[in-house]
Amino acid sequence: MRASDINNSLDKAERSIMDFLMPRRCPFCGAVAGKELLCDKCSKTLPFRGEHAVEEAAQLITTHNLRFSLRLMEQVRKAILDYKFKRKMGAVSCFGMLMAQCAAEHFDGEFDAITWVPVSKKRLKKRGFDQARYLTASICVDWHTEPLETLRKVVDNPAQSGIDSPEERRANVLGVYEAVEPERFAGKRLLLIDDIRTTGATLGECVRVLKEAGAKDVLCLTLAAGERKK
Repeated sequence: MRASDINNSLDKAERSIMDFLMPRRCPFCGAVAGKELLCDKCSKTLPFRGEHAVEEAAQLITTHNLRFSLRLMEQVRKAILDYKFKRKMGAVSCFGMLMAQCAAEHFDGEFDAITWVPVSKKRLKKRGFDQARYLTASICVDWHTEPLETLRKVVDNPAQSGIDSPEERRANVLGVYEAVEPERFAGKRLLLIDDIRTTGATLGECVRVLKEAGAKDVLCLTLAAGERKK
């Protein structure tokens, strides 16, 4: 038996022991999920949804190149906020699985690299991790690839969640991102990851920066999407 086979067997045995001692729980309802990442009930009742047009993003994002896994209902919102602000990191594998399935269904073969919408240095220091980067890493696991850093947030602007007006949201993100080593993604089709889409202003600004830096195309995938406020 090869060393890699032995290591894989040990990994499986270790996971089985951990699953027995600390069983996986569904991030959306807290029920024991067994060997699955999502409990049976939530797999049937969660508000799955795959596409949505975003008019506010200056037509940089259309129905074709924006997808999301879930509608931002209260149960979904709580699970994401617990992940972001209470550091319930056990949820990231489930979130990544849902997003990977969505990407495989809608974007298969349409992108060359996967990247994310970054947080600022100040927010990273305060929160302790970049939630979109972790989501991206989780998505990449089954695809045997690595995330590609393409953006840097250079301005610690006010949170978009505290701004209602689409126009103010667009103004709030204008100029806060810059491209990182654009020669690495010039001419490539990118899949851009974020956790929540509301008006699409943040995604639209990131798409603009990436395309101006040389990306051939940018597809967008978020874990959840909320309804726009009127």
